[in-house]
Amino acid sequence: MKPCKTKIILSWVLQLITAAILAQTLFFKFTAAEESVYIFTTLGLEPWGRIGSGVVELIAVVLLLVPRTVTLGALLSLGVISGAIFCHLTRLGLVVKDDGGLLFALAVTVFICSFGVLWLRRRQIPILGKLFQPLSEMSCSLEGCHH
Repeated sequence: MKPCKTKIILSWVLQLITAAILAQTLFFKFTAAEESVYIFTTLGLEPWGRIGSGVVELIAVVLLLVPRTVTLGALLSLGVISGAIFCHLTRLGLVVKDDGGLLFALAVTVFICSFGVLWLRRRQIPILGKLFQPLSEMSCSLEGCHH
């Protein structure tokens, strides 16, 4: 498989994992599931923090699934999930309501996948594309691949 096609496939796999995890947690945020309410009450942000973060995550999911806005979606999901990881490390703990660390693990997965998408698509982000594109490297940018 050509490197360009491999990058496209890997990016889409990471995008879909990120979008799936974020979309799945939206259900719990928007239906005021007990665990979600507990988290945002502990943070002193219930209900508006729960609803607001859910709206931002929904926007990130949509942006991740639209080819022209993938990098924006990855940046947004990376920002939101960084806040979630920070809250786990400072106020919530790694285990929330006996979940065995599942929510924290999902947050770390979203962080890694979002970062991976940004790394694979770094040439689509003007400042990063210039910083990380070696002159000798003439491989594809993900936008330019038509395989």
